[in-house]
Amino acid sequence: MELIHSYVAWLNGVVWGVPMLILILGTGLFLMVALRGMPLLRIVMGFRLMWGGRRKGDASTGDVSPFQALMTCLSATVGTGNIAGVATAIFLGGPGALFWMWCTALVGMATKYSEIVLAVHYREKDERGEYIGGPMYAIKNGLSKSWAWLGFAFAIFGGLAGFGIGNMVQSNSMAEVMESSFHIERWVTGLVTTVIVALVILGGIKRIARVSASLVPFMCVGYMLMSLVVLGIYIDRIPAAFTLIFTHAFTPSAATGGFAGAAVMMAMQYGVARGIFSNEAGLGTAGIAQAAGTTNSPVRSGLIGMIGTFIDTIVICSMTGLTIICSGVWTSGAKGASLSAAAFESALPGAGAYLLAIALLVFTFTTILGWSYYGEKCWIYLAGRKTVLPFRILWVLAVFGGAVFQLDFVWLLADTLNALMAIPNLVALLLLSPVVIKLTKDYFDKTTS
Repeated sequence: MELIHSYVAWLNGVVWGVPMLILILGTGLFLMVALRGMPLLRIVMGFRLMWGGRRKGDASTGDVSPFQALMTCLSATVGTGNIAGVATAIFLGGPGALFWMWCTALVGMATKYSEIVLAVHYREKDERGEYIGGPMYAIKNGLSKSWAWLGFAFAIFGGLAGFGIGNMVQSNSMAEVMESSFHIERWVTGLVTTVIVALVILGGIKRIARVSASLVPFMCVGYMLMSLVVLGIYIDRIPAAFTLIFTHAFTPSAATGGFAGAAVMMAMQYGVARGIFSNEAGLGTAGIAQAAGTTNSPVRSGLIGMIGTFIDTIVICSMTGLTIICSGVWTSGAKGASLSAAAFESALPGAGAYLLAIALLVFTFTTILGWSYYGEKCWIYLAGRKTVLPFRILWVLAVFGGAVFQLDFVWLLADTLNALMAIPNLVALLLLSPVVIKLTKDYFDKTTS
């Protein structure tokens, strides 16, 4: 087992090395330039379309409303990455890691927009008449047969990664916080969560979307309000926090207190890696959910979907990062969710840690739901609908396993599979970028004429 662990650790260092940073940021920057900054210039339009997308529309053009599709995406992305992931990035890379998370998100809006445009444009109907799409279908229908292996690779990595990043890692974090904050046994948390997850995912995308549309707006707004209270208490420290972030993004962080110090490359590496872990821009997963949305326009779906990256990282991750830095606990030596909890507890003694525990509980639960849909569609692509029931049974069992077992290796493996998912998706985005540009130009030419 130690040999396998060391090999995966080596592979993790390779796939999250400088070439991956260049591929992720470079692809996003290329798409942003090719689209002439449209994702940034059209943020307000994206929010407006998102709000208008609450109506389901023509059922013949999809299975859920565009708003429900976005909430399903957010249910999968807003999870431990926003709390434990941000804290880990700051613990390992210093305050400068938050700057690189922002960079990943800003160019990631172009990446996610393009992923969704291609997913909706190349989507298919399965044998049950349900819309199905994502990077594997964009590769299958948009590229020549010689690229078919790329879609297969994405589906394999996505089908396996879900059990880590979207399931066991989430239920493990949930069980840990319930045990430390409320003294509830891990197996109890695992059992209750398993039953609830089973009841939801057996209803398919429509039930997942309804639950997500009910929970996600509430949990995002609630967490933002909690964070604003903390930042209000430390309002005089906010300017200094931004100075730390921008300074440490380009200069090494010196060791201080329990913080071991970090090089600029560490800030960049952990900022980008945890940014992708949180907002999933570059992984291609958002297109899987958005392909089920009721829409006649891939561009409209892309404009709505790219807002998820903005909300996830620019808003929610920034809230977490600023509370950690403003509170001063980033030098305490604590890491992960414990570091975030310490930040809230320092501002709200006796209540902060409990409030964060509740937020993490909801975040992780919705992530398990969203990723169940992603994983299911990957396995359907690989082996057809006969895989649905076995997948759902294994998924539910993995929820319980994640809650009761130690998962250091699973965290490492999930992080590695994240990168392996991104590679075929980013290659396909670059190859199919002319399609994205043409569809975008045609849409805006039509709307402005």
